[in-house]
Amino acid sequence: MTIIESTASYEDWLGRQLEIVPQDLEQKHATMAQSAFPFLRATFYRFVQAWKDHAGNAVRAPKVLAVGDLHVANFGTWRDVEGRLVWGINDFDEVYPFAYTIDLVRLAVSAHIAADENHLAVSADDACNSILAGYQAGIASGGCPFILAEQHKWLRDTVTGGLRDPVAFWAKMDQMGECAAAVPKDAMRGIDKLMPVGAEVERIGHRVAGLGSLGRQRFVALAHLNGSRVAREAKALCASATLWAGIKGGSNEPMYPQVLEMSIRALDPFVRIKRAWIVRRLAPYCSRVDLSALPKEREESKLLHAMGFETANVHLGTKGAAAKIAADLKKRPAKWLHHSAQAMKSAVLKDFEAWRTKHQQASTAPLK
Repeated sequence: MTIIESTASYEDWLGRQLEIVPQDLEQKHATMAQSAFPFLRATFYRFVQAWKDHAGNAVRAPKVLAVGDLHVANFGTWRDVEGRLVWGINDFDEVYPFAYTIDLVRLAVSAHIAADENHLAVSADDACNSILAGYQAGIASGGCPFILAEQHKWLRDTVTGGLRDPVAFWAKMDQMGECAAAVPKDAMRGIDKLMPVGAEVERIGHRVAGLGSLGRQRFVALAHLNGSRVAREAKALCASATLWAGIKGGSNEPMYPQVLEMSIRALDPFVRIKRAWIVRRLAPYCSRVDLSALPKEREESKLLHAMGFETANVHLGTKGAAAKIAADLKKRPAKWLHHSAQAMKSAVLKDFEAWRTKHQQASTAPLK
């Protein structure tokens, strides 16, 4: 399949799993044509389809419950049950049993492309070395959540920049458009149950966010509580695109709940799965950390090392994974991650150019 055919096939499959928001999907297609980094973020379905043909010796590796759609922009912060600020992977929409290597390779590919587009200041070699060193440290140590209290001051300073200021956050929330249709009952029930007692809901907005999930329904309830703002989001869930790609071995249902239960994490008590919806709190420090929000002066290698370690926190949730992964890593040749990431990056860039060319042709075609 070409990237055009793969996208059409995947979106047809997705439309049979849940309700699609057409205007959001059009925006996703346009964003995919802007540059390679958003293209990568939006096309996990194509990445997993191309994996066997391009990833080289990374294809054969022990299986874990993998994130799948992992990239350098898939990290955020939340508050745990003790109110402590926690950093880590914050999106598990595509989780599925897969070779542990797919998460490392995709994370490395995203770092390479982000560096090419000046989102990160790191060489391809250094990116791979840092990710792999962090991952190996996590596997060897048995893992540990990143709680940004007494420890990890450098990381806390990195991810608590000015763009996460409450005034800016709520101003962005206020820019959401109104819902054009009724909110599905399960989504609304989930939001209601997660709302604090006494909160007065002002309105329900239609949120346009993310890239991999752009096109799915997302609803946000904005409310006032004790003189300040609160928000709760319900986002439609679907089984992993890995199923669409014809890879068996996992559930036909979303595996989001399983990865939260199994991983080594300081859980967000405001994340709930309500049938085909994930419901969660949105707040200035309970959301994804955008790369553009990070301070210009930051330690890129340490950040990528932490991302590798956090990936291990997820993989260690699979029973018996630590020993199998450690043994597999010892057998791997030097620079295996770099070589696989470079090969997958080349496949992504080829697809991106084909997509951009097709999109440009469509946008300049004369109206009939």
